[in-house]
Amino acid sequence: MTTIKTIYLGELRTENEHLQSGNKVITDAPTDNRGRGEYFSPTDLLATALGSCIMTIMGITARDHNIDIEGTQVELTKIMASDPRRVAEVVVEFTFPRKNYSSEQKRIVESVAGTSPVPLSLHPDLKQTIKFNW
Repeated sequence: MTTIKTIYLGELRTENEHLQSGNKVITDAPTDNRGRGEYFSPTDLLATALGSCIMTIMGITARDHNIDIEGTQVELTKIMASDPRRVAEVVVEFTFPRKNYSSEQKRIVESVAGTSPVPLSLHPDLKQTIKFNW
C-alpha cells in the first residue's frame, strides 16, 4: 500500500502527502542548487529523519525505563560533499533538559541512538556524528 504521494509543482518544488493522515510537506531545491530554498530540501528531510528517528527510539526507551526526557532538543547540521553531490555527514546534537539524570539513565538513553531504522538504513559512507549534552 502506498505511503506517500508526491506531486512535482514545478520550479524545483514538490508537494508530498502522507496518505494515512493527509498531512503535507513541501520541498524546494536549496539555493546552492538552483532552488528557492523556501522550504526544506530533500536532503534537509534526510537529516531531519535521522534526528527524529533517533529521538523517537530514545523516547521509547526512556518511557520503558521511566526516564523523563520531555523537552529534549536536537540540532542537526548537514554537511554536503560534491562529485557526486551528496550528504557526507550529519551531526546530530542532543540537549537534554536540566534534570538530575543518573549515569545509568544516560547510558540507557545513549545506548539506543544508532539502533533505530533510519540510522541503520543509511549508507555506511554517510557519517553520523551523535553528541549528547546532559
